Amino acid sequence: MQRILIYNSGGGLGDSIQIIPIILSLKNHYRKSKLFYLGSHQNHFEGKLKEYGINIETLELNLKYFGFRWWHLLFAKRNFNLKNNTKFDLIIDLQSKFRNSLVLKSIPHAHFYSTTFGNLFSTKKLKFQSNKHLENLNIFLEEKIEIINFNCNKLPKNLINEAKRLLPKTNYIGFSITQGNEYRKKSWSIYKFISLANKSLIKNKVPVFFIEKDQDQIIEKIKNQVPSAIFPETFSKFSCPALVTALSSRLDLAISIDNGIMHMMGLANVPMIVLFGPTNSEKFAPKNNYTKVVDSKKIHNTSDINSITIEEVYNLI
Repeated sequence: MQRILIYNSGGGLGDSIQIIPIILSLKNHYRKSKLFYLGSHQNHFEGKLKEYGINIETLELNLKYFGFRWWHLLFAKRNFNLKNNTKFDLIIDLQSKFRNSLVLKSIPHAHFYSTTFGNLFSTKKLKFQSNKHLENLNIFLEEKIEIINFNCNKLPKNLINEAKRLLPKTNYIGFSITQGNEYRKKSWSIYKFISLANKSLIKNKVPVFFIEKDQDQIIEKIKNQVPSAIFPETFSKFSCPALVTALSSRLDLAISIDNGIMHMMGLANVPMIVLFGPTNSEKFAPKNNYTKVVDSKKIHNTSDINSITIEEVYNLI
């Protein structure tokens, strides 16, 4: 394998953070290979996620929202050939939209991995039993690719030191309660989080809330009802996802809804409890052995996340 292309159609920071273990594992296994990134949106590893140090070259095809337009079928291969003359040894399709996979497959390649439509587009017609891409790739490639998780010690030293300054002690329990995209109701009631934070004090935990600095009303509401709560990001000159990961590495436990911060916390490899309502927990929950999932669809047969009770979460702490 000399040239490998990874395709990610998601535009959020969390979508990119989710594939970090895949990139690291492939880099470790194919050490002489060159990895390329193709996204339907920007390459966040060159922007807001640059502090994670994930070096992967962007494949530029000059097709905005790559794969989301049928007419891209006419130009994907042509634009590739205008800039490149070497096909990919492997293309890895990390999404499952029919149109996107069809457009992606038009890029010259030797092997194509995709789970779209029951692996319809894959160059090997195999039945995968797992929803984890690395496990499937091992079967597809007949390899044993070791899973390499992100190592927080490789974060910039200034962020590691800042996290130690902001959270210098132990027994911290972190909460991420806000969602970035409002089109699906993924938020658990703030009053349930407040009650849970106060109950955690019984177990000698110090509540730490990860909330954007501009959410003044939410911060004040929590401060009034959880006086011991800490809001570390409001006291830092730094503002980046990697700081959230560095801070999360200082936690004993993190509790989050399905949002971007959940993925930033997940990279810290600390015990987590993640609450799901309308979104797919099997697809979006961190893929590690430290995460406990509380899914309203599985417990209460409803996509209403607020059907999850405080006790159901507290009993997992």
